[in-house]
Amino acid sequence: MTTPSAASPSSSTPLAPAAGAQAPAPGTPGASRRFGSLGPVGLVLAGGVSVQFGGALAVTLMPRAGALGVVSLRLLVAAIVLLLVCRPRLRGHSRADWGTVVVFGVTMAAMNGLFYQAVDRIPLGPAVTLEVLGPLALSVLASRRAVNAVWAALALAGVFLLGGGDFGSLDPVGVAFALGAGAMWAAYIVFSARTGRRFPQADGLALAMTVGAVLFLPLGIAESGAKLADPTTFGLGAAVALLSSVLPYTLELLALRRLPASTFAVLMSLEPALAATAGFLVLGQSLTPAQGLAITLVIAASMGAIRTQVGRGKGTS
Repeated sequence: MTTPSAASPSSSTPLAPAAGAQAPAPGTPGASRRFGSLGPVGLVLAGGVSVQFGGALAVTLMPRAGALGVVSLRLLVAAIVLLLVCRPRLRGHSRADWGTVVVFGVTMAAMNGLFYQAVDRIPLGPAVTLEVLGPLALSVLASRRAVNAVWAALALAGVFLLGGGDFGSLDPVGVAFALGAGAMWAAYIVFSARTGRRFPQADGLALAMTVGAVLFLPLGIAESGAKLADPTTFGLGAAVALLSSVLPYTLELLALRRLPASTFAVLMSLEPALAATAGFLVLGQSLTPAQGLAITLVIAASMGAIRTQVGRGKGTS
């Protein structure tokens, strides 16, 4: 399946990024072209693989640094890397631009903080399963086409099947944190798209990540203190930052410039499947036949959403 038509949403698509906008990645124009050659769907999938393997690595780091400490390292290292690579301009932006980037930064900090509090209390798979309900809800609210609600419902069935269909045995506080992270994930999708339209390249992402790091660092220091300065802990935290923040957030920001937020949100239903794969390879967690069926359902829903958007693009071209 080709994706160019899916990368040019109609201007009537709610929350959709500007059609045909160029989306260079940080660094050279050549790097931008290499990223762009993946297509918006490829960018989302690559980002999902990266973030889930980063999440699995973060679970192994929590005994050393604590949940808040891991988030602080993740945001801090990601902010430093993005500032050095992007070197964003601080002048020439409107008050609305700065307001958008600040809200984006607060959203990222809240999303990360809530999610790591969740995986500190409940397993990674159910946590991601619950978190993805936020983007699924956004896919229904953001779309004006009834068929997208069908794809979202199919993905929702797969999400619950992946979680075993019964969350009653989970820590209710962990469940609440995961649901809160899902709400912040939906907000992240919206403000990532808005930031991508207001700032060139990944400048807005670098600034927003800096906002999130500054807000969260005191919490990490309060929980973990000098543990954050341990070379091994810091090195692992840097790896988590690159896998879970720098690479996926950049890829998603680029994708959201050319992909409707409603389609992007349903693609996020693939995250539990990617998390299950990362859990198997990194944490030794096995997949059951029911989980395999769940993965099939969410993939079918995501591909259905893509096909719907491709058909819409052809009909409006």
